[in-house]
Amino acid sequence: MFEHFTIVDAEDRELITDIQKFAVNDGPGFRTNVFLKGCPMKCLWSHNPETIAPYPEIYWKNRMCHQCGACLDVCPRDAINPPISPEESQSETVSYHKIILDRCDRCMKCVDACRFDALTVVGKLMSVEQIIDEVEKDRPFYDNSGGGMTLSGGEPTAHGDFSLNLLKEARKRSLHTCLDTNGFCNWEVLEKLIPYVDVVLYDVKHLDPEIHKKATGVTNEIILVNLELLAKTGKETWIRIPVIPGINDGMDFHEKASRYIAGLAGNIARVDLIPFHNYCRDKYNWLGLDWPLKDEEAIEPSFLEIPADLYREKGLLTTVGGSGFETS
Repeated sequence: MFEHFTIVDAEDRELITDIQKFAVNDGPGFRTNVFLKGCPMKCLWSHNPETIAPYPEIYWKNRMCHQCGACLDVCPRDAINPPISPEESQSETVSYHKIILDRCDRCMKCVDACRFDALTVVGKLMSVEQIIDEVEKDRPFYDNSGGGMTLSGGEPTAHGDFSLNLLKEARKRSLHTCLDTNGFCNWEVLEKLIPYVDVVLYDVKHLDPEIHKKATGVTNEIILVNLELLAKTGKETWIRIPVIPGINDGMDFHEKASRYIAGLAGNIARVDLIPFHNYCRDKYNWLGLDWPLKDEEAIEPSFLEIPADLYREKGLLTTVGGSGFETS
């Protein structure tokens, strides 16, 4: 039922797509977000499509490509499209992509041959120690703001053993930790992580299992069961609802969701409504993926203040956008 993406190698490393500094929307204070690569859900709106696949991928950044043909010359699988003019390849209407994805075995020879950084690898193997050492570089900012490390993805529970080791090491070094999870896992996996986490950021995407499956590829029964079990532990939990046009942006959804969340036992510290944006269109283009929501307009954050009031009326501290510095 669940996909586990742990990379087994001699150094116990996992694929990381990014270590993002000075984040303010993923837990309290200034935070460093560690993005693990690999997720069992495939959300239509994913703002980080590079974190879904559990293997290294290749970005082709067409604006940097000189169409020199060096990648074509070294590819052993005939997985590179012949050069066209740079002007044509940079057009917003062209369907050309440098890599023929169904032929590519990700040997990365094209990346090595590119002199202009138009082809880059997405996903770097890092050890727990390497990650924590990088996170600790900004400790003064955490100390001054109440921040720390947020473990995100992808999906951390799909890398259960590695995530556990990373969180344990963070605890040893007295780092504040947040776990950003979609909850689609065996409860035993999440239960092992909770003692080493200060705040759980838990996604609720929809309450209807069929709509959830259509939008993410999986149903939500286990997600809601895990949320209810999590709430009973008393762990501080921030529920995050990505608000997506045509999926969960109606007031009927927010009325049901606010009632459901208000009825949970435990320490539901706040609800964050996260407005859909389309700033990630370039990432889909770089990966050669067609994004079904590419033409959707971003939701203006102020538009979510009306549904946010439904949650506030039920006694839930609610923000729009999820800033760790908001107090109301």
